Amino acid sequence: MSIPKINKESKNQIHFLTLTTIEWLDIFTKPGYYKILIDSLKFCCKNKGLLIYEYVFMTNHIHLILQAKEGFGLDEIIRDFKRHTTREIIKTLEQDRRKYILKLIGTSLSKNSEDSLQIWQSGNYPEIIETENFLNQKIDYIHNNPVVKEYVEKPEDWFYSSAGYRLVDKESLLELEEY
Repeated sequence: MSIPKINKESKNQIHFLTLTTIEWLDIFTKPGYYKILIDSLKFCCKNKGLLIYEYVFMTNHIHLILQAKEGFGLDEIIRDFKRHTTREIIKTLEQDRRKYILKLIGTSLSKNSEDSLQIWQSGNYPEIIETENFLNQKIDYIHNNPVVKEYVEKPEDWFYSSAGYRLVDKESLLELEEY
């Protein structure tokens, strides 16, 4: 079965992406891990042409609605984001002495054979946002993901999400684009 990828023809369209940890491991359990994701996305926005519309970080995956500026490729941005965050997360896992997670990552049957330690699953499950109805469906899905998982009662209460900014004008962790 082929892995869904961002194709070259649609690399500058708005996409909904899901990035999932290998084996769905709950790696993002402390603020330091979320900081790696946030700082890396900020870097991609500033230096690689990434535009972010919505996001939610969960313990083992992230959902994003994003786009690459003209002249940049979303596929390359996501590839670089995954590479960088993998290195930083591995360092943090080692510092935190989370040996059981490192062992699971190292022995996962889902990893690419050439990668000794792989944090992210290979696919991003890209879906092009082509209609307003589909966009609204994905925004609701992103905002409500922490509610469905019972982390919070209201979407705007999950700190690691764009929901607070969009729904009740809280400050966002990431600079968001307007539609």
